[in-house]
Amino acid sequence: MAAKRPHPGAAAKRSWFYGLGLFGSGTSWVYVSIHVYGYAPAPLASFLTLLFSAGLALFSAGTGYAYARFLRHKPLGRTVGFAAIVVLGEWWRSWFLTGFPWLYLGYAHIDTPLAGWAPVAGIYTLSFIVALTGAVLAQILQQRNNEVKSSLVAALGVVTLWLLGAGLNMINWTRPVSDQAVSVAMVQANIPQEIKWNRDQYLPTLAMYKNSSAPLWPTADIVIWPEAAIPAYYQQAKGFVDDMAQQANQYNATLITGIPYLYPATDQQARRYHNSIMAVGAGSGTYHKQRLVPFGEYVPLENLLRGLIQFFDLPMSAFSAGPANQPAIKAGKISLAPFICYEIVYPDLVSQWLPEADMLITISNDAWFGASIGPLQHLQMAQMRALEAGRYLLRATGTGISAIIDQRGQITVQGKQFQREIIRGQAYAYQGMTPFALAGSWPILLICWISCLAVYSYSSGLFAAKMRD
Repeated sequence: MAAKRPHPGAAAKRSWFYGLGLFGSGTSWVYVSIHVYGYAPAPLASFLTLLFSAGLALFSAGTGYAYARFLRHKPLGRTVGFAAIVVLGEWWRSWFLTGFPWLYLGYAHIDTPLAGWAPVAGIYTLSFIVALTGAVLAQILQQRNNEVKSSLVAALGVVTLWLLGAGLNMINWTRPVSDQAVSVAMVQANIPQEIKWNRDQYLPTLAMYKNSSAPLWPTADIVIWPEAAIPAYYQQAKGFVDDMAQQANQYNATLITGIPYLYPATDQQARRYHNSIMAVGAGSGTYHKQRLVPFGEYVPLENLLRGLIQFFDLPMSAFSAGPANQPAIKAGKISLAPFICYEIVYPDLVSQWLPEADMLITISNDAWFGASIGPLQHLQMAQMRALEAGRYLLRATGTGISAIIDQRGQITVQGKQFQREIIRGQAYAYQGMTPFALAGSWPILLICWISCLAVYSYSSGLFAAKMRD
């Protein structure tokens, strides 16, 4: 489509089918959440998954329409303009209706020379270069005689971007605070989702975490339990949390755990529930999740959808979003930027914590995805955040994949899925700012907007009209 000149309506149709294939395969884990854990019948779960994919494909359709309508008329529009509109489409999808920043083109290149661009200009820049590369290849394969020169120039530009990425990969944008490693242990409990919130399993769950952590206190600086590891509100489990804090304190260790949090109703405000992460022992701080997962943590159009099917009444699906500008959590002298599940996929949300944070930490409950590609995608996006920030990232999940990721986005230690185990490794506190942490996504987004406006103005003759005037 980048090289051809389809009618805008045809381009939108082709792009919608492309999006349907992309999201139908790439987000197939939605079926697992709806059918296996939402207890919807298989035909209904299949229909809702298809509806979800078809809705997301509308973003692709909009991108295709805008490209064919405004940008395809000149060679520059079929290369730079195409790449720019693809990135703007990804950006639009990241915030519209709370956003779904999943399956960006750039994520496939965490282990290629293009990864060097991530700490410089972020994931959208990788997507831009990937889209530009595809568009240039398409133009070369279908070039006209009068476009040979422009195709060669574009190809040279693309090769240069890839070579620059390889060179940027060799730069250390951040530096370790000291050469002393931090010992980290993560308890991956592998508690099946279908019994996680069963009241009869509450005390056995607490006993399992307590017993698993007991041998870790003497040797681990930080012990991490995953999202909602304690299946009760902090106010209900305070005695148990205090006991764990006391045990950790005996060895100057920090326990970081996911735990729901309840604020009782007051005269000024209704009762609020939060999905939270808390540090106790030698650490301190509580963080309430800001970016909530639709249907998993809150139900859009709640008054209409509650009660229709069990999927709309999942356990803990009535959370409130936490406030912005919350402080980092502490583990001794180390400052950790906390993210719960879905939040790690938002690049600019992560960069807001820098340079204060020495490390990143994310806890998740990927059991909702089952044995699908969802947890693998989630891990890959966490790798990209570590690379963009130039920070170690600690990732603890209930059923896998728990991992320690270094400042270059590479996994140093990784657990297995669906296995109860302790994942142990070392991490280092880092300081300094990557260029992306300083500027965020706005530079590449601004470049894309300017590119689209320039190509459209040139194609429509606005520049020529200005020159005549």
